[in-house]
Amino acid sequence: MKPDTNQQFEQTIALCRDLFAKKLKDYGAAWRILRIPSVTDQIYIKAKRIRTLETTGVALVDEGIRPELIGIINYGIIGLIQLEHGPADGCDMTAEEALAEYDKFARKALELMKAKNHDYGEAWREMRVSSYTDLILMKLNRTKEIEDNNGHTLVSEGIDANYMDMINYSVFGLIKTSEEK
Repeated sequence: MKPDTNQQFEQTIALCRDLFAKKLKDYGAAWRILRIPSVTDQIYIKAKRIRTLETTGVALVDEGIRPELIGIINYGIIGLIQLEHGPADGCDMTAEEALAEYDKFARKALELMKAKNHDYGEAWREMRVSSYTDLILMKLNRTKEIEDNNGHTLVSEGIDANYMDMINYSVFGLIKTSEEK
C-alpha cells in the first residue's frame, strides 16, 4: 500500500510542534528577539551539521540528523512568524499565541507541499536525504543573498518561500529517515 504523504506530513509536523510547545514552556517565546538573518543562521548551523554528519559519518555530540531536521522545521516556522510580525524586544507572545502562529504556518507549508507534490508526482520519495540537505543549504545561500539585498528580488521568490521549501525538505527528510529505520 502506498504511503499517505499528507498523513505522514501531518504526523511529522505534530512531532515538531510537540517539541516547540515544550520549549515554549521552558523558555517562553524568547526567539521573538531574533532578526531574520539570525534565524537564517540558526537554520544554517543545523543544515551544516547534517551535511557534516552525512559526509563524515561521525557525531561527537550525541544527536543525529533527525533532531537537526526538526530544528530546521521549527526555526523555519519561527522565521515565517518573524517575517510577519518583525522581531520584538522580548517575549511578547504567549504560548497560545505562538502555537496559533505555528499552526497557521504549518498549514501553509502543508498546502504548498500538497500543490508541489501533485505537480512533481511525489518525486521526493525517489530522492536521497543528502539531496534535501544540499537543497536546504542552497536555499539558505539564496536567503542570505536576499537578506543582503534588503529583502529585494528582481524575479525570484522571497525569503518566506525559501523558508517554506526548507521546512518541506526537512519534513521529507524526517519521513524518509523514519521509513529507513
